[in-house]
Amino acid sequence: MQIHLQKIGKRFNKQWIFRNLEFTINDKDSVAITGTNGSGKSTLLKIIGSYIDPTVGTVEYRLDNVVLSFEKVPAKIGFCAPYVRLIEELTLLEHLRFHFKFKRSLYSIDDICERSGLRDAVNKPVLEFSSGMKQRLKLALTLFSENELILLDEPTANMDESGIAWYLDEVKDLLKNRTIIIASNQRYEYEFVKSEINVLDFKS
Repeated sequence: MQIHLQKIGKRFNKQWIFRNLEFTINDKDSVAITGTNGSGKSTLLKIIGSYIDPTVGTVEYRLDNVVLSFEKVPAKIGFCAPYVRLIEELTLLEHLRFHFKFKRSLYSIDDICERSGLRDAVNKPVLEFSSGMKQRLKLALTLFSENELILLDEPTANMDESGIAWYLDEVKDLLKNRTIIIASNQRYEYEFVKSEINVLDFKS
């Protein structure tokens, strides 16, 4: 998927978070959104993901050189962030089955449990997962779905060293056939990307 950010600006009350942000993200490109805490990284990622609207400017999405209508965009996007909520009353198996009613999967559910390192928790309610296990599940739902655009906000939050290594292996494996955007100020989470948008460069 290709994304054109055209004169994007976002304001909360009277304060502009960023303005006049122009950038083109090419198909199967990888980009990091960087900046200090509170600089607007997550806000920009949510705009790109069509979760919130910019105050000014437009976002255009193209797939195979065809402009996508706005209503078709969310189905093409996978979004993972620490603040994304899971259905904690469900077991891991129930959650995966529910999710993949709406998204096409790259692997079987058994393979996803194995790849994510969560096989031993297959019948465990998500409510009983540790914070690191929940983050693995959020990443698995995003990385193992057939998304054209993958958006990751602080992807290794709450994860230990083995979880971080797992994330790096999985996300690097997808670089050749997905468009990936990572919002982070932890360089190890995005050091492999092709380009970078520093939100601080677009402060008014």
